[in-house]
Amino acid sequence: MELNREPDLSINLAGINLKNPVMTASGTFGYGEEYEPYLDLNRLGAIVVKGLSLNPSPGNPPPRMVETPAGMLNAIGLQNIGVEAFIQEKIPRLKQFQTPIIVNFLGSSVREYCDVAERLSVAEGVAGLEVNLSCPNIKKGGLAFGVDPEATYSLIKEIKRATSLPLLVKLSPNITDITVPARAAEDGGADALTLINTVLGMAIDIETRRPRLANVTGGLSGPAIKPIALRMVYQAAQAVKIPIIGVGGIMTGEDALEFIIAGASAVQIGTANFLDPTATIRIIEEIEAYCRQHKIASIKEIIATLKVQ
Repeated sequence: MELNREPDLSINLAGINLKNPVMTASGTFGYGEEYEPYLDLNRLGAIVVKGLSLNPSPGNPPPRMVETPAGMLNAIGLQNIGVEAFIQEKIPRLKQFQTPIIVNFLGSSVREYCDVAERLSVAEGVAGLEVNLSCPNIKKGGLAFGVDPEATYSLIKEIKRATSLPLLVKLSPNITDITVPARAAEDGGADALTLINTVLGMAIDIETRRPRLANVTGGLSGPAIKPIALRMVYQAAQAVKIPIIGVGGIMTGEDALEFIIAGASAVQIGTANFLDPTATIRIIEEIEAYCRQHKIASIKEIIATLKVQ
């Protein structure tokens, strides 16, 4: 028996009001405007734009993407227009939508991260920030911030001082125990966690015996990483008290619901956008249909309801 009224899919994520739990994943949705011809951006829970650095970056040389079984590898290298160009050229367009805009950002030093956060914090139209911890810390020999819990804690603590906006922290899966950086980010002041980022991988052309990516290695995304992401979301949900956003291989409403049941308050859709530009809308509708079918009045009722015994 289905509900007679529409289920309530709205959630409050670290102070950001989302009409539904479906967000876009940074790096897969451009600056939002690229997808405007294909779907109504007002229907999304939130738009997370591609990562921004203090200065414009051309990214890595091509080839930068390669298809893999059940996924894709990318080594774009965080190509972006820089924070000032984003504020001047992109935000005015994005502000017209009734959808929260969350800006993913990065840096090669604590100071750079804080400078970007400060600039975005005074830009009207930004609802929240998402920290990309997968960048190399130049002061620590190139070790990524996200695989060093002390660096994670220190960085998040400093960024929190630089912004009053809700701070989401995107964690790398390239670590033995995801609960360690999760706790470090929470202790540093993170308002929510996003996990996971891409899994490090590579591909080889056996005819040329050369890597298929100019960067040699790249980030694996798509359905191939979903079981890993789901496991890490479940583990992190047991370790922290702040909300979690699940991302990694979500292609359907059923995939999204698995993450929510595992402990995620919201989800991000990434690689699916390349296959189907309207994937986010379809996933919202499939979540809604599931709630109606199972007489679930509010999506909040099923967050972290996994039965393990």
